[in-house]
Amino acid sequence: MPNFSIIIPTWNEAQGIRHTLQNLQSLRQQAQIIVVDGGSEDGTPDIAFPLSDRVLTAARGRANQMNTGAKAATGNILIFLHADTRLPTDALSKIEQAIDDGYRWGRFDVELAGRHPFLPVIASSMNLRSRLSGIATGDQAIFVERKLFDQIGGYPQQPLMEDIELSKRLRRHGRPACLFSQVTTSARRWETYGMVRTILLMWWLRSLYCVGTPPDRLNSLYRRGVFW
Repeated sequence: MPNFSIIIPTWNEAQGIRHTLQNLQSLRQQAQIIVVDGGSEDGTPDIAFPLSDRVLTAARGRANQMNTGAKAATGNILIFLHADTRLPTDALSKIEQAIDDGYRWGRFDVELAGRHPFLPVIASSMNLRSRLSGIATGDQAIFVERKLFDQIGGYPQQPLMEDIELSKRLRRHGRPACLFSQVTTSARRWETYGMVRTILLMWWLRSLYCVGTPPDRLNSLYRRGVFW
């Protein structure tokens, strides 16, 4: 029987972290919950403390925070969950079935929470692209065997596209389990910058990454929501 550690990187997530963690309370008999904060100034760690098994502090950076959480984890299956993402109620059983089927890593389909009528189309496109490419994004709640995660050296220490690079490394050891069960994640970035602009920006950043643009440069563009 696998045992699980759910690792959540946070930075100024006071508005939503309670809801995310409350959603996980029914899983705590099977899963360890680790929150790794990157220096929040809004009280995020205080909110997380009573709802988690461990609350750690690490230098800000999603990859670094998730690696810190992985080092502290006791589970043999690691689940990396964004602070604005909710797992489905059957998440652990679905992962267990995937492991029983021979997969060593995988991800969930994603549903974008928001009002815009185009969001389901975007989510379907993300899921299809991931299924065809074998590349998972952090929004899809990547899970992986602890031994395999350690074997590939964990997340690469880069400020953006760390999930894509991790997927590429994991894919050398087998295709991912692409679970149809959906995680629900916030569409706040899509709604802030606009649907079309966000789609074009994300594809542009992926293209730049593929041709070797440094992740630091890409992160600057991503944070500002600009193309150059």
